[in-house]
Amino acid sequence: MAGATLRDVAKRAGVSIRTVSNVVNASVPVSEELRTRVEAALEELDYRPNLVARNLRRGRTGMLALVVPELDVPYFAELAREVITAARAHGYVVMLDQTDGDGDRERELLGRDSRATMFDGLLLSPLSISADELRERANRVPVVLLGEHIFNGDFHHVAIDNVAAAREATNHLVALGRRRIAAIGDQPYSTGETAQLRTIGYRQALERAGLPVDESLVVPTPRFHRHLGARAMEQLLALPEPPDAVFCYNDLLAIGAMHAVARAGLRVPEDVAVIGVDGIQEGEYSSPTLTTIAPDKAHIAGLAVRTLAGIIEGTAPSPSEARAPYRLLIRGSTVAE
Repeated sequence: MAGATLRDVAKRAGVSIRTVSNVVNASVPVSEELRTRVEAALEELDYRPNLVARNLRRGRTGMLALVVPELDVPYFAELAREVITAARAHGYVVMLDQTDGDGDRERELLGRDSRATMFDGLLLSPLSISADELRERANRVPVVLLGEHIFNGDFHHVAIDNVAAAREATNHLVALGRRRIAAIGDQPYSTGETAQLRTIGYRQALERAGLPVDESLVVPTPRFHRHLGARAMEQLLALPEPPDAVFCYNDLLAIGAMHAVARAGLRVPEDVAVIGVDGIQEGEYSSPTLTTIAPDKAHIAGLAVRTLAGIIEGTAPSPSEARAPYRLLIRGSTVAE
């Protein structure tokens, strides 16, 4: 409906105008059930608030920044789409930027005063900045952290449970009868916490299954890219006793690993079963299709945007570690289609 008003949305959702205003402006917390109804009505009626007038009254820009390490990594591209959708429902426009994992760029963004930026709040997936450096940016631009790093409840942070996700991925391979299960993607340096957590989950699954942890089967990679997955898989296949399954710490590593297996004249999953993490669309069209642990990106984006809007409005609760759901998608790379 062109030119839909708050009254139109309230009527469609069966709520008061004040409730619609609270959802649109993120000014007062409302129940998840009411929020869902209002957001559905906003979408159906294509409601567009007068952002310029509203933001001028508040001294704000009406913009959020989403900053990730690499925009050409499919997981971040898909997450960005969900963030833009969630932000639109709250009346915000999203700016995108990437850091390439550069600590100076992350510190620069976090060190800005909110009055001197082009955006009202920041959604950041950090790679290089430390928790101590984050604490030093008190009273700066409002921020919600996405994935990566361990922050122990000091900041608003949305991520999946990486230990549990890695354990479930490895358990799936164990349940298939695989016994030499490798891992690709460990990052033992100080900013590789996500990879380290996935290594913990991998080791836990093997130990609970009574299988030995063979250190030669754990191959680190500096980043989670396709060519690094292929290179790691080549290293594993050159072992005197190659693995019969591989847990890759993201889907790009897994796709690279499958390429290396095929190039070696072997078959996935018959000779080597492969599983990844991220649930990217590319995995649905790989050959074979990729079994993966798929985080709920829409949930991550929605929760992160709502939290950031609440911080901006001064209604957010104390900082917390929010766990997003994920699911195991079993496809052809572990169970022959």
